[in-house]
Order: sequence, then structure tokens, then C-alpha cells
Amino acid sequence: MTSQNTAKSAAGNAAQAGKAPTADRIRRAPKVLLHDHLDGGLRPGTVVDLARENGYRDLPETDPDLLGAWFRQAADSGSLERYLETFSHTVGVMQTRDALVRVAAECAEDLAEDGVVYAEVRYAPEQHLEGGLTLEEVVEAVNEGFREGERRARENGHRIRVGALLTAMRHAARSLEIAELANRYRDLGVVGFDIAGAEAGHPPTRHLDAFEYLKRENNHFTIHAGEAFGLPSIWQALQWCGADRLGHGVRIIDDIQVHEDGTVKLGRLASYVRDKRIPLELCPSSNLQTGAADSYAEHPIGLLRRLHFRVTVNTDNRLMSHTGMSREFEHLVDAFGYTLDDMQWFSVNAMKSAFIPFDERLAMINDVIKPGYAELKSEWLFQQTASTSDYSEDAG
Repeated sequence: MTSQNTAKSAAGNAAQAGKAPTADRIRRAPKVLLHDHLDGGLRPGTVVDLARENGYRDLPETDPDLLGAWFRQAADSGSLERYLETFSHTVGVMQTRDALVRVAAECAEDLAEDGVVYAEVRYAPEQHLEGGLTLEEVVEAVNEGFREGERRARENGHRIRVGALLTAMRHAARSLEIAELANRYRDLGVVGFDIAGAEAGHPPTRHLDAFEYLKRENNHFTIHAGEAFGLPSIWQALQWCGADRLGHGVRIIDDIQVHEDGTVKLGRLASYVRDKRIPLELCPSSNLQTGAADSYAEHPIGLLRRLHFRVTVNTDNRLMSHTGMSREFEHLVDAFGYTLDDMQWFSVNAMKSAFIPFDERLAMINDVIKPGYAELKSEWLFQQTASTSDYSEDAG
């Protein structure tokens, strides 16, 4: 083999290996987050501070590092119900206006630091009334916190826009009230509605009055479905309730058959979800904790992305899963060999599926997301060019 051919071969191998984005590029890539719980993303130190300030005495640990480890271990049970129990502590310290402002501001800051440029963060106002706040005061405190966090992020050289999703608990009976609240604040920082909580025994059809109200008001909503309960939950969320997006939706994989020869057959529900471009708010790390997947490499996101479902990548609960958007993508890069092009595909999918107006989504895609990835890919290209040049000189 000639020196020139050797150089070309080495350059090709380097390029192939270099296609996997580095952790730094993953962090700097503009990312879009649609499924993140405010009460699942607190800093452990903030939980300790707020517990001390508000007299909350039920924390299992008072050292921030030990408390963070406890949350992760408690959430690693493989059970959705056990996973949800960890929220008693975070919700327990989020019962005052100041606490809500602080948690929301830190949420926006942390997401921006992680390269998130647009986020929809959800929370259940009905869970923050024990300190005497009204539903309206809860919403206004969280909105104030998000705006403060956006401001701090700008000061630190980051840009982020955060919209709130108001969540009703599926085991409670306040969904219509929360839907009406979301509609009143839809031009004041709230972008949509959600229901959450354990799926088994609490079908979304119990909240039809809320969904019918939102449809009459031309408002947006997503529904937690297909995380632990399976296809019936997805079918009800779509065909009875009319959800715009599926919160998780990972169990749509149960309606897809992969044959030994590699061919794939979609059932009617899976075909409907793909054909209608219904967004799936997939949360890989959370799914591993709740038993919806056994490993990142076996997570349905790989097949769903290959089949061109409207897949998005999300964090769910950053504290409980010890994760962030960059960490989620790092796992997917390792498991599936995803490149910056794949990351851009996921990010554009998410931005297309956001609950803000079309022109604003388009501006984010064309003016923020695509230029951001183009810059990162140009960095990679010039780095590879320099490496090839260096090798050619050495070979010569």
C-alpha cells in the first residue's frame, strides 16, 4: 500500500471513529426537552435547604451527596409505583412561593447549562397547596421562577425558553379544574396540559371532561400513556381523549413484530401512531428504572427511530434518574452509534412537536437548532481535516 493510500485509509478510519460526538459537543448541541417534571429535577442541595427552611423533617438523608444517591437508589426499583414514591420528599419541600420560585429558576438554569434551548416542564399545581397557596399563586410563582432562570442563563451566556405544562393527577378528581387553569394562563407562560400518575387502574378516560374542554378551547395536551400499562392506555389516550402527544408511549413497541429475517410488521395502532406523526416523549433512563426496558441497547427507541416514528428524547426526572439531556444522548450514542445528525433529527422532531405557535417553532429550528448543529459539524470536519493533514505529513 502506498503512503497516499495509507493516509487515505487512516483518514477514513479516523472519520468513522470521530463521527460519534464527544461529551463536550453533546453538551453544546442545542437540545429540545418536552417531558421533564419540575418536582423530579431538584438539586439535592436545594432539597436539603428547603427542608431546613420550611421545617420538613422526613428526608432520609440531610447530606446533599447522600440524599442524591438515595433518590437514585430508591428509583432503581424496577417499579413505577415505587419510583413515584420518591416524589413525596421533593413535593414536600415545594409548598411555599419562595420554594417554587427557587426550584423553577434553578430548573431553567440547569437545563440551559446542559445545552437545552427549549423546554416544556410539567408540574401538578394541586400538589403544592399544603402551605396555603392557591392554584393561581402556584402557577404564578413557577412562571416567575422560569423567567428568573431564563434571565440568569442569559447572564451566563446561555439561551433557553421554558414553557409550563400543568398536570392533573390521574387518581384525583381535579382534572377539569386544572385544565381550566391551564387555559387561563395559556398566554402567560403555560403552554399546555397533562395528566400523570400510576396508569394501572386510572385510565385517562376518567378525565374526558377535561380533554373535551381543552379541545373546545383549541388548547394542547399530552397524556402519560404506554409507560407501564401498555397498548390499551395508548389507544385510550389517542382515540378516546385526543392527545396531541404521548407521554412516554414506549409500549407502542408491543404492537410491532420483528421477524427473524429482519422484516418488521406494524399493528394497526402502531401504524396509526407513525402515520399520524404522533410524538412519543421517550425517556430512556427513566424507562430502565421503571422496568419498561432492560438496557439502553435494548430500548425500543432504536427500532422506533429506524422506523421513523416521531421520536423525541427526554429526561423525565433528572434527580431520580441522575440524568440530563446530555447524559441521555451520551447513552444513546454509546448504544446505537448515533451522530450529530441523529441528535439533530431528534431535536427537530421535538421542536416540531412543541406546544408553541408554528412560526415560533420554525424560527427555533431554522435560527437556533440547525445553525447550532451545523457549527458543531463544521468543527468536526475541520478537526478531521487537520488530523488527516498531520498524518500525511508524518507518512511523508
